[in-house]
Amino acid sequence: MLRPEGILALLDSRSFGSIWFWVILMLAWTMAGRRVLGVPSDVIAGAVGTEPGPEDDPAALTLLDWLSLTLPRWRIDQREGAILLGLGAFLLTALTVLGFGYGLEMAQALVLLVLPFALLFALELRLARRLRAVLARAEVGQPVNEAGAEAARLMRRHKTAAVAMSILAVALTAFYGAVWMIAHPFGF
Repeated sequence: MLRPEGILALLDSRSFGSIWFWVILMLAWTMAGRRVLGVPSDVIAGAVGTEPGPEDDPAALTLLDWLSLTLPRWRIDQREGAILLGLGAFLLTALTVLGFGYGLEMAQALVLLVLPFALLFALELRLARRLRAVLARAEVGQPVNEAGAEAARLMRRHKTAAVAMSILAVALTAFYGAVWMIAHPFGF
């Protein structure tokens, strides 16, 4: 049977002093920057330079095909969204209270790791909604090259925001981790 002391002892383990925390942080942000909504970066880059013309550009077609395959996974109705938002807010609030209210290092590290990804997830849901509109216009007659260029533009802008967010998140986590290690040299 799990005891509350055992759970709190697990949450209070050294995070900022562990190499594994930093490896996980870097690996998570590296993996987050490789794809946008499941579409590889090279597919997006190929569709960026598409220009309007009489023939459909294969790069724009490829991007729109990828979007038609990946966007249905990003569809969340209102009920699912409310449940997801409530659960996520509860977990983040609980970790924040445990970490910054009670001073548990592991909970602080988890907040610094999970909170930026929650913001990135919200941005990805917004991007998916915008791209569904672009894909719908392409299905009813908008030229493929225009739809591909618009989708690529939206996705590149999102990727730029995600890279900026990752740099900021890693820098803030590293700064906070350094301050924590200076203030708590023996871990307590």
